Amino acid sequence: MTKNNNAFSLAGKKGLILGLANENSIAWGCTQLAHQMGAELVVSCLNDKARRFVEPLTAPLGVDLVGCNVEEDGELQALVARAAQRLGQLDFVIHSIAWAPMDDLHGQVIDSSRKGFSRAMEVSCHSFAQLARLCVPHMAAGGSLLSMTYLGADEAVPNYGLMGPVKAALESLVRYMALELGPQGIRVHAVSPGPILTRAASGIASFDELMANAALKAPLKRLVTLEEIAQLSTFLCCDASSGMTGQTIYVDGGCHAVA
Repeated sequence: MTKNNNAFSLAGKKGLILGLANENSIAWGCTQLAHQMGAELVVSCLNDKARRFVEPLTAPLGVDLVGCNVEEDGELQALVARAAQRLGQLDFVIHSIAWAPMDDLHGQVIDSSRKGFSRAMEVSCHSFAQLARLCVPHMAAGGSLLSMTYLGADEAVPNYGLMGPVKAALESLVRYMALELGPQGIRVHAVSPGPILTRAASGIASFDELMANAALKAPLKRLVTLEEIAQLSTFLCCDASSGMTGQTIYVDGGCHAVA
């Protein structure tokens, strides 16, 4: 078989990445590597407050940065329209946003409010389906859609709380989206990183303890890095992963494989 090194490249690919908050964001790790691999990008942050932290990162790359709060009517639509106008088409989309109200996140799942549960589901799960609906018309040549999940979707992880059921719904959504979009050549995956200290993760109670336990449990005996998460994510956006779809793929040092 002839080796095709170009299959592992993003040169000429057009991508949209959602969820930059600061230099520790998974979305930022993906943005850096995708840019290095030759992709042309549009990226999003939540609002003007987040822009102050993110713009110094994206400006040197010449990446178009757009504010987008998925809870606000019309903002996701405007983001995708901007990306389509700037890039002409979309070959991959990375959805790296998750949120739940603090009271609901820190309480028991059985005590979660209807409004809080609904908002967590809207931001962290349904927005991925909505994003796909908006992006698919601009993916005539096929491509990849990715979202970020966590082991707490499959196992009950102490202190992960409400986000566990929400991420479980997201992983199921990925499978159904893969089924629906496969005939159009669009692949859909959930990337499941081990715990790293992102802005979103900092809202989880006792997160330092969770990270320490993960490092002890993992066969590799360490946490994964932002770069390793980005490497998996960008691989799934490359043509080299063209035969894969509908999966939750772990990059967690092997934690998911150990009881």
